[in-house]
Amino acid sequence: MILLELFIGFLKVGLFAFGGAYAAIPVIREIVLGYGWLTDEALTRMIAVSESTPGPIMVNLATYVGASRAGILGGAVATFAVVLPAFLIIVLILAVFKNLAEKPVVKALLGGLKPCVTGIILAVGIYMVLCDIFPAEGGKGFDFALPELSAILITAALGALMIGYRLIRKKRLSPILLIVIAAGLGMAVYGV
Repeated sequence: MILLELFIGFLKVGLFAFGGAYAAIPVIREIVLGYGWLTDEALTRMIAVSESTPGPIMVNLATYVGASRAGILGGAVATFAVVLPAFLIIVLILAVFKNLAEKPVVKALLGGLKPCVTGIILAVGIYMVLCDIFPAEGGKGFDFALPELSAILITAALGALMIGYRLIRKKRLSPILLIVIAAGLGMAVYGV
C-alpha cells in the first residue's frame, strides 16, 4: 500500500510542479505532510540537504522520502513517479512544439508563467526563512513569539556577505561557495 501511495503522491508532484524545484516545494510540502510521511521540520531539513547534494531537488526529495518510508524500492518508486510526467511531457512537446513555438498564443502563455513562478519561489523562500527564524512548537510552520537568534544571525551574515561581495567585487558570489559558507556557519552555531 505504501508503494502505491508513494507513486500516486509523487506522480502528483511531478504533474503539478511547474517552474522548477523551488516552485515545486509547496506541492511537495502539501503531499508529504498530507500523507504524514515527514514532519514539517524534517521536510525543511531535507529540502536543505536536497539543495546541497548533486541532482534535482525534487528527485532528491522523492528518493529520500520514498527510501525512508519503504526502503530502496520505495525510493525507486517515488523517483520514477516524480520524473515520469516530465519525461512524457518533454517527449510530447518535442513532437508538437516545432509547429507551435512561434504562435503568439504560445509565446503569451509562456511569458505569463514567468511572473507566477517567480512569485511562488519568493513565497516559499520567505516561508522557509520564517520557519527557520521563528520555529513553532512541534516543527509545524512558524510562530512569531519564538525568534531564534542564531538563525537570524546566520541569515543576516549570509545576506551581508552576498551584498558585500557584490559591492566590492562587482559580481555575484558563487552559489557553491555560499552553500559551503552556510554549512560552515550552521555547524559552528548548531554543532556538528
